[in-house]
Amino acid sequence: MAPRRRRSAGALPKAANPAKAVKPAQVEPPATQTAKAGEGLYAALDLGTNSCRMLIARPSGSQFQVVDSFSKAVQLGQGLETYGRLSRSSMSRTVQALQICRRKIEAHGVLQMRLVATEACRRAKNARDFIRYVRRETGLPLEIIPPEEEARLAVISCASLVSPKSEQVLVVDIGGGSTELVWIDLEDVPPGDRARAIMRLSQGFNQPDGPEPAARVVDWISVPLGVATLKDQFADVEDDAARFALMSWFFEEKLADFTPYASGSPQEGFQVIGTSGTVTTVAACHLGLKRYDRNRVDGLTMSSAQIDAVIRSFLQLGPEGRRSDPRIGRDRHTLIMSGAAILQALMRVWPTDQLSVADRGLREGLLYAQMAADGVLEEME
Repeated sequence: MAPRRRRSAGALPKAANPAKAVKPAQVEPPATQTAKAGEGLYAALDLGTNSCRMLIARPSGSQFQVVDSFSKAVQLGQGLETYGRLSRSSMSRTVQALQICRRKIEAHGVLQMRLVATEACRRAKNARDFIRYVRRETGLPLEIIPPEEEARLAVISCASLVSPKSEQVLVVDIGGGSTELVWIDLEDVPPGDRARAIMRLSQGFNQPDGPEPAARVVDWISVPLGVATLKDQFADVEDDAARFALMSWFFEEKLADFTPYASGSPQEGFQVIGTSGTVTTVAACHLGLKRYDRNRVDGLTMSSAQIDAVIRSFLQLGPEGRRSDPRIGRDRHTLIMSGAAILQALMRVWPTDQLSVADRGLREGLLYAQMAADGVLEEME
């Protein structure tokens, strides 16, 4: 399947409610969850090819406070590459997870929510039947969003990680079934306003001219290959190292028309921000964390050499070693090498030798977009 893309070069209008970059705090302990049920709470659910994840949060100044969360590997897209349909077993697993989400939403009395599905449901022939099945069994209003909206939501969630020195930014969201890349030009935006300018992209990638200097989306692309779908493409290759190399080069081929500069020449002022379980897992392994710590991972900068060292350690472990390695986790050990192959390809062809790590993504973008639309976030200073 060919990548989906659109070029856009319009400036953006002034946002009605420009908000500070969202950086969700840790989940509140039960003792603090005594506010009136549902008061000011929002829910955001991301149903991807591999995982079902949800956050429930309330606005807090220019940010938001997470009060509950859920994450489960449901493997919704299992078998999709072969049959083009969601299987009964994968749909059943997913509905069971969504029922847990529904119970959490009801327990908190949440009234404002956005629950979205991405690549697996975009591609499956029986996706509409699945959406009706979800509604019948859970009552949840699940919707399928297009690739551009998925990319846009990932971008705005990462705005606070943009360096004031960055004039060109690439935001990469490695999902289970697709990978979204958005290339942003900030050259005309004052350094102190760059995060806020990216937040205005919540209104769309291609906006009419406005009074304020704008972030310009030079190009974006949605490659229909993520950690699950890329793994399935090369499942018949038995040698572990050969499979990894083939996956990485195969993904690089999909970027042939998207790379802005010649490879091998890092450019000053260019920043790559990566958001995904792959990126955060690599970062946590680089830090040697025995227990995952979001505060240490989110915003970390890694060099290409450090990323390569972690990936080499994964290869040295082999499939059995990765399965038993607590740093990788049971839910990710079968997918980490396909994700690493995508990450290595990106670092090979884009003009930087550093990566900014983002422990955030679609759910955070959904929360920001809802709260900004309701005017409940304070403006940036």
